Amino acid sequence: MNVPSLAAWPRPAQRTAAPQPDTRELVFTLHGLGRTPLSMAMLARSLEADGFRVANWGYSSTAATIPQIGAALAAEVRAQAGAAPRIHFVGHSLGNIVVRWMLAHDPPPDLPAGRVVMLAPPNQGSRAADRFAPWLGWFLRPLAELRTADGTTVRALPPPEGLDVGVIAGSYDGKVSVDEAHLAGAHHAVVPAMHSFLMNRRDVRALVTRFLRTGTFEPAESPAAG
Repeated sequence: MNVPSLAAWPRPAQRTAAPQPDTRELVFTLHGLGRTPLSMAMLARSLEADGFRVANWGYSSTAATIPQIGAALAAEVRAQAGAAPRIHFVGHSLGNIVVRWMLAHDPPPDLPAGRVVMLAPPNQGSRAADRFAPWLGWFLRPLAELRTADGTTVRALPPPEGLDVGVIAGSYDGKVSVDEAHLAGAHHAVVPAMHSFLMNRRDVRALVTRFLRTGTFEPAESPAAG
């Protein structure tokens, strides 16, 4: 009599555990004009090390307008929200104006609102955009929307409502001055930095994490010695 080998016997189906939902707070990082997600990679890694889930989101700042980019961001937020209890945004330069547009015009329904940290944001428009838009606006489409003139996209946006906003400006920025970064109702901090690599500074990364955790740039007070 032929006896089948053990390998021939049917094996019980193996059950795999269902993946657990990711319940970490989600942070969207957004780069600036003419840049890519690579410019935010160091900050994104720092936030991941601090316990956040990070979506380092990229977009075209050459072929699209701020409303077009903002609508794409809204769709991405809906797609990636998952089980995140809160969704935060950290932008550099133009990236902040994209976030502001989305929050004002196309906020995802039932958005578990977190906090917003703006790095060198041209909230009042930028005089640099005034100078360069006539020459580079054909290549960098959002540039004209960042001018200081009344009625431009950035000047028409209302301040975000219902969530904490922190602004970090560079005292040696060169592209967005401290007064151009100012936003009514926001918390403000100034660091000795230039525009392009402000997000890579260790002190800035620490300020971003502190604000996302606490809603302030101020360090926690040490308990008084007893």
